[in-house]
Amino acid sequence: MTPSDNLLRRLARINPTTAFVVAVVVLLLGLFLPGVVGAALLCVLGLALAALTFTTWPVQRPAVRVVRLVLLTVLFAAVLAKTL
Repeated sequence: MTPSDNLLRRLARINPTTAFVVAVVVLLLGLFLPGVVGAALLCVLGLALAALTFTTWPVQRPAVRVVRLVLLTVLFAAVLAKTL
């Protein structure tokens, strides 16, 4: 078993509601905290979501892929806006 398989198995056991709530809390903290601190939180969230998107890319439908790419683009635009 490769390390990525182990990680995917661990991620599959996470309660989806808990993951959603944690992501929303980090998003809100990133949006409301000032400057670089907020941008750093948003960047960490964006990198985690980008890694998840990359990992699950082969099993997603094209419509889901487009939505994920659009949301990642908006999130990284928010990171850029927070740093400027």
